[in-house]
Amino acid sequence: MPDHILTYLIFLPVLAAFLALFIPRDRSAWFRVLNLAVCGVQGILTIIAIVRYGSETGDLRLIERTEWFSLNLGTWGSLRAEYFLGVDGLSLPLIALTVFVMIIAGISSWTITKGVKGYFTLMLILNAAVIGSFAALDLLLFYLFFEFMLLPMFFLIGIWGGKRREYASIKFFLYTLCGSILILVAFIGLYISGSVPGDVATHTFNIMYLRDGSNYVPGSVLDPSGTWLIGGWSARNWAFLLLFVGFAIKLPMVPFHTWLPDAHVEAPTPVSVILAALLLKIGGYGLLRIAYPLFPDAALSLSWMVGLFGVVSIIYGALTAMASKDLKRLIAYSSVSHMGYVLLGMASATQEGVSGAVYQMVSHGVITTMLFLIAGVLYDRTNDRMIENYSGLARIMPVYFVVVLIAFFASLGLPGFSGFIAEIMVFLGAFRSNVIHLSLAIIATLGLALGAAYYLWTIQRMFFGKLHVRGAASTEQLTDLDLREKVMFLPLAAITLILGIFPQLLLNYIDPFALGFVSLLTGGS
Repeated sequence: MPDHILTYLIFLPVLAAFLALFIPRDRSAWFRVLNLAVCGVQGILTIIAIVRYGSETGDLRLIERTEWFSLNLGTWGSLRAEYFLGVDGLSLPLIALTVFVMIIAGISSWTITKGVKGYFTLMLILNAAVIGSFAALDLLLFYLFFEFMLLPMFFLIGIWGGKRREYASIKFFLYTLCGSILILVAFIGLYISGSVPGDVATHTFNIMYLRDGSNYVPGSVLDPSGTWLIGGWSARNWAFLLLFVGFAIKLPMVPFHTWLPDAHVEAPTPVSVILAALLLKIGGYGLLRIAYPLFPDAALSLSWMVGLFGVVSIIYGALTAMASKDLKRLIAYSSVSHMGYVLLGMASATQEGVSGAVYQMVSHGVITTMLFLIAGVLYDRTNDRMIENYSGLARIMPVYFVVVLIAFFASLGLPGFSGFIAEIMVFLGAFRSNVIHLSLAIIATLGLALGAAYYLWTIQRMFFGKLHVRGAASTEQLTDLDLREKVMFLPLAAITLILGIFPQLLLNYIDPFALGFVSLLTGGS
C-alpha cells in the first residue's frame, strides 16, 4: 500500500491536468476518459485509505508531515510552514464524498461539447483543491488549497454557464474573495500569536499546535490567557467572528447566501453538483476544523449567535424554496436550509449535535447531487426548468419519477434515508444543549414541515394530474432516463438508503471525532 496516499489523492489530478495540456483539442473523448480514469484511481486509493484508517478512533491517521519552508524574519522571529496532511473522522468521510461526487460529475459531464479541453482541465484542478482543503493541517497550506478552488469554479461558471453566467461568476468570486480576506486576517493573527512548543520565537501555522492554548506567545493578541480587548470584545472573539463569517459565506449562511442561487441557476449541471455537494462543505469543515477548535472559548460564548443564524437559514431557506418557480432555484434554497442544520448541530456543543452536523454534510452531499442531476435531466430535454410548465410527468417518465421521489423524500428527512439520521441527531443535540436556548431548537423543527411542504407541492404540480407541457417543450422531448443517467442515479440512491438504514457505517468514523471535538470545546467537562 502506498505510504503517501493523501499526496497521491491530491496531486494525481494535478498531474493529469498537466498532461491534458498536451492532448490536441479535437480529442474530446480523451479528456472525458482521462478525467474518469483519474477519478477511478482516486476511488481505489480512497478505499485503501479507509481500510488503512480503520474506525472507532478519534486520532489523526495517514499523516504526512515535512517542513515546507522556514524563514528568519529578524525581530519578528521565525516563520515555519509545513506540508502537513492527515485525516480523522471529520475529513475522511468528506474526502470519500469528494471522490465519489467527482466520479458522478465526470459521468454527467460526458455531454459537454464546448471547450472540452479547458473544462476537464479545470475540473481536475478543482478536484485536487477540494481534497487538499480537507486533508491540510497547516493553515497556510489549507489557505492555498482553499483559494485554488476559487479560480476553477469562477471559469467553469463564467464560460460554461447560462445566459447570466458572467454576473453569477463575478458575484461568486466577490463573495468568496471577501470571505477569504476575513479568513486571511484571522490566520495572520494566529501566525503572530502562535508558536512552536518550547520556542516562542518560532511562529507556526500548524493547526494541531494552535489547538493547544499553551502554544501562544505570552501576552500576544490571541494568547488565551491575555486580556486584549477591541471594542469591548476580546481579540479571540473577534478572530472567531472573522473565521465564522468567512466560512459562513462559503457554507452559505443567511444573509451571506445570495451568491448561491445565482451561481446554481447559471452553472452547468455537473458544476452545480460540485458546488452544492462539495464546496459548501468546505465552509462547515472550516468551522469544525479551524474556527471552533482554535477558539473554543470564543465559540462557546458565541454559540447562541451560531445557533440563531442556523435557525434563520433553516426557516428562510425553506420559505424561499417554497416560493421558487424555477426547479433549480428551489433546490439551491433547499441547500441553504439544510446547511442551517450543520450550524445548529455544531452550535449545540454536544456529541449528538456535532455528529449530526458532520452526518448532514455527507448526507446532503449525496442527496443534493441527486437533486441537481434531476433538474439537469429535465433541462437537457426541454431547456426549461419552470415548475409551472409541467404536469403529469409520472405517466411518461416513470423511472425518472421514482428517482425524484427517492431524492425528495431523502431530502425532506423521511425515515429510512440518510437525511433523517442527520436531522434527528442535530435535534437531539440541540434539545439537550446547555449553550443554546431551547426555543431555537423548537423553532428549527418548523424547517421539517416546510421542507415536506415544498417538496410534496412540487411533486403534486409536476408529476400528477393531466399530462401537460407548456412553453417551447413538447411531450416528445420528455423521454425517460437513458443508461448513462441510470448509472449516475443508481449508486446515489443506494448510498442514501444504506446510510439511512445502517448509519453506524458512517458513525463509526464520525462519533470518535465528535467526542474529541466536544471534549476540546468544553475542556473535558
